[in-house]
Amino acid sequence: MIVNYKVNNLSYKATFCHNKESPDIYKALSKLYCDKKMLLIIDKKLNSKFTKFLFKDLKKCGLKVTLLKVDGSKVNKNRKFLFKIIDKLIEMKFSKKSVLLSCGGGVVGDVSALASSLYLRGLIYFHIPTTMTAIVDSCLGGKTGINYKNIINSVGNYYHSQNVFISKNIIELIPKREFLAGIPEIIKSGFLNNNKILKLLLNNKKKCISRNYDFLSKLIKLTLITKIKFFQNDVFEETKRLNLNFGHTFAHAIEMSLKDKNTDLIRHGEAVGIGMLCEIFYSEGESNKFKFLKKILELYNLPTNLFYFKKLKRSKILERDIYSNIFLDKKKIGKFPRIIRLLNIGNSKVVEMKNNKKIRETISKVIFKV
Repeated sequence: MIVNYKVNNLSYKATFCHNKESPDIYKALSKLYCDKKMLLIIDKKLNSKFTKFLFKDLKKCGLKVTLLKVDGSKVNKNRKFLFKIIDKLIEMKFSKKSVLLSCGGGVVGDVSALASSLYLRGLIYFHIPTTMTAIVDSCLGGKTGINYKNIINSVGNYYHSQNVFISKNIIELIPKREFLAGIPEIIKSGFLNNNKILKLLLNNKKKCISRNYDFLSKLIKLTLITKIKFFQNDVFEETKRLNLNFGHTFAHAIEMSLKDKNTDLIRHGEAVGIGMLCEIFYSEGESNKFKFLKKILELYNLPTNLFYFKKLKRSKILERDIYSNIFLDKKKIGKFPRIIRLLNIGNSKVVEMKNNKKIRETISKVIFKV
């Protein structure tokens, strides 16, 4: 199964790989016009079984593979990681016709794509997402970036992977928490565009949790098609694509506030789930949409507030930090941070948060709700 799409008349795709070995990857790369040099970037936490299969197939393609193992933790999404990749490309004398294949989650994908876009102003780039959040969200759309000055994705650009490989084997190997952390991004797509996605999640928990690939591939495909619909004609996030940030204004504020306290405390997808609740609450309080979203999150044992994490204690400092970080919202074009107001399922718009009192109330009653 392949999802094809175009951006600025250039063709890209997402390929669903059903086999433990990787004939789809082999097929794509063996036909590729390149200089046969490849930098393979792999998150060192990735299961060695998959790495073994992948390395074997890449060599069968006649590629001379240089392996670079990296730590894909959020704390490493920085310029040091970026230049580690670029230094290796220079050291190995890669050309514009060389290939960079990244294999990891959102951090590895974002930084590898940025390096691919910058080195010689662009080389051939492919990606294998290895976390559920990356599979259903960050793998498509061309966003690249690093965090700088404690601002998430403050340095970056847009550079699309020619082919993204969605691997059945990878999905089976994802740790349980990482797998569940991708669910909020699927929920986000459902609320923004496709009620069918929400019904599938509500009525098929067992298939989802057991990682039934036929079911998951259908769910992932619907989610990716939704994302393509929003970014295809607005790659640079000027209008319609901004809606894909539903939940992210509050989510990024939470993540930035926890950065120095416990970098492993919350996953991005978990923060997005709480962030979506916040954005609905800010717009309309504990409405039916708020209760519906909370129901789905609780169904999949996902956090609906920060007290889900028992290590975390409420403090005025943390509340203050979250409030301050909201005003670092990258969507902000004037004085006020912006969120996505969900008018109803499939209909949303970007609005400014001008009510500071309501922002504080949202932090208190949603993020820190007992």
